[in-house]
Amino acid sequence: MSMPETRKPLRCVSASRYITPLREGGSLPAIVEADDLGLYVVKFRGAGQGPRALVAELVAGELARAAGLPIPEIVFISVDPEFARNEPDSEIQHLIRASAGLNLALDYLPGAAAFDPAVETPDPWLASRIVWFDAFVMNVDRTARNTNLMVWHRQLRLIDHGAALYFHHNWESADRVAAEPFARIGEHVLLGCASELPAADAEMSARIDAAAIDAAVSHVPDSWLPAVEGTPDTQRARYARMLVRRLEHRAAFVQEALRARTRHL
Repeated sequence: MSMPETRKPLRCVSASRYITPLREGGSLPAIVEADDLGLYVVKFRGAGQGPRALVAELVAGELARAAGLPIPEIVFISVDPEFARNEPDSEIQHLIRASAGLNLALDYLPGAAAFDPAVETPDPWLASRIVWFDAFVMNVDRTARNTNLMVWHRQLRLIDHGAALYFHHNWESADRVAAEPFARIGEHVLLGCASELPAADAEMSARIDAAAIDAAVSHVPDSWLPAVEGTPDTQRARYARMLVRRLEHRAAFVQEALRARTRHL
């Protein structure tokens, strides 16, 4: 696998022991031990959503980190197809063999609990920044039904951005979509707490600039990009261009979030 140079390369570990599947996820992620003795939640490239979900997870996750949002460390994890031999579950065997090579993993947070909006009220400043961020990356998957937020050591952690950046499923409409408001922000689990959206807009747009976007996109491995859609460098540049366009049109999604919040209240 070849990758462009990045200022802060992601760590790469190798899977050494499959521990347990996380069956609440549709893509069948799993807790896996790696050769550094760490535990990770692995997102497999051979899962039904395919490598594009890993691209979204990686790019959105690293943009969240650049913006100062709390997210577990993201690493590349190498999976040997022989890793499947000791697994009795045929579905897991197939998934591991289909995922040979480079996959994505997040640091496992032992003892973390799912965020419950009925009993927990997050800080309005953090909530506003998360709402802004999810509107920016078009993350449809942070609702009351599926918050994709964990509480670890009494602090929120953002997880699972595989459903973000959905414009990459239809590049022909990507330019139009990038400039649109994000209507699904009205379903965001933290919208009611996001009372500081204008200030969050100023803060987040300063942190997530073209340089931060280029750095996040540069991490995407060649092997996760479809050969039929151009060279890897061309495809990475296309992601960066679309995210910069999204940033340029951020007034549309900020105003949509403000309108949705007014309706919500």
